[in-house]
Amino acid sequence: MIINLLIAAAAGCASALMFASIISGALISLLLFYLAPLPLMVAAMGWGPTSAAIGGALAGVSLGAMFGPPYSAAFVLTVALPSWWLGHLVLLGRPVAADAPPDGTAAAPAGAPPIDWYPLGRILVWLACFAALTTTAALLTLGTDASTITETLRHGLLRIANVQDTGSGDRASEVVDAFVAIAPAAAATIAMTTLTLNVWLAAKVTATSGRLRRPWPDMKTITLPPMVLVAMTVALALCFVGGLPAILAQIVTACLMMAYALMGFAVLHTITLAQRARGLWLTCVYAVVLAFIWPVIAIVGIGIADAIFGFRQRYMQRHMPPPLVPRS
Repeated sequence: MIINLLIAAAAGCASALMFASIISGALISLLLFYLAPLPLMVAAMGWGPTSAAIGGALAGVSLGAMFGPPYSAAFVLTVALPSWWLGHLVLLGRPVAADAPPDGTAAAPAGAPPIDWYPLGRILVWLACFAALTTTAALLTLGTDASTITETLRHGLLRIANVQDTGSGDRASEVVDAFVAIAPAAAATIAMTTLTLNVWLAAKVTATSGRLRRPWPDMKTITLPPMVLVAMTVALALCFVGGLPAILAQIVTACLMMAYALMGFAVLHTITLAQRARGLWLTCVYAVVLAFIWPVIAIVGIGIADAIFGFRQRYMQRHMPPPLVPRS
């Protein structure tokens, strides 16, 4: 019990320091800020969600005492709450009967029933929900209507651009307006990417230390629930209604599109299994996406097409060897 409390306090202190480092304005502080959930997630997956809850509470109280309640509330909403809940979901499982279908189950020690772990696809949906929630909360601090949010973003970006003369000001204003239009979706994309990276890193660290009770899953087999595609279609349609609902719809759409981008990468990892230069092909794909960003749209399309047509399932059915039939 004492060890768990010490782990929780250490994780909370680390997360609080990483979160508060953004005040320094240094470039490295941005990386630390985005990785702030990592210590609490490691504590949640290795020592239980209670450790993350205790550490998050201690960190929130400390940040509130030093910087004020708004800073504490921001930490709890964007760091502590996702870390606790996602760590809980990663470790969530239930014993299944011996004659149950093997999907989603993992090998258990001798004498123990197999465990049906919480599906990774649903964890990915929760990641999208938290990314959308934190991005929406951040935008609502700028205003409660679309015009106020847009003007606040525009004034902030113009101040960063530091426009001086009229000629360059007109050009900069056009560029700023373009950035303002894509800012909600871009912020949601960054939030979804960094939160997913934190969960993956936390699970990897915990698994490497031997404290992850859940066996490491096959990432290529992750699938999203069918209703996610319906939700993304509705959100995409709402992007054209205008006003605050359109901004919120852009945020939801961006988060769900990033989830399907991960499905697209899973498809690429699956259909290249038989390729000799598989590592080179995948490295080139990741390099192109990281360098130019926009090719991720094609990856999203692959993920959506897989959700509709089942490319991975068809590929595995064609390339998996037939089951062995015992001789009578």
